[in-house]
Amino acid sequence: MKWNLRLAAANRGIWKASEFQRMLAERGLVISAGKMSGLWSGNPNVIKLDELDIFCAVLGCGVEELLLSEPDTVPAPQPAPNQHVAAVGEAHPATPRPRTGRSLPPR
Repeated sequence: MKWNLRLAAANRGIWKASEFQRMLAERGLVISAGKMSGLWSGNPNVIKLDELDIFCAVLGCGVEELLLSEPDTVPAPQPAPNQHVAAVGEAHPATPRPRTGRSLPPR
């Protein structure tokens, strides 16, 4: 996912993080200068859904404009090497498995 807050704000004439921070405070969301700097300049590690709702309300946009999907960056699944997939009706080789958990009580 790509965080697109700065471009979404610029499209609405908001060019400074402090201006956006003031608009958020008017809606009841007080954000520290450090957190605002992180939101404005890069990809946040964590964002609360209620904060995301307020961002969308202030900017007049949807979540899809703030969070852009990047499916090309997700690696394709790779088959496991030397793994044989049994066909229907084919016998599976017996694989011993160690016992886990507690042992049985004495007789």
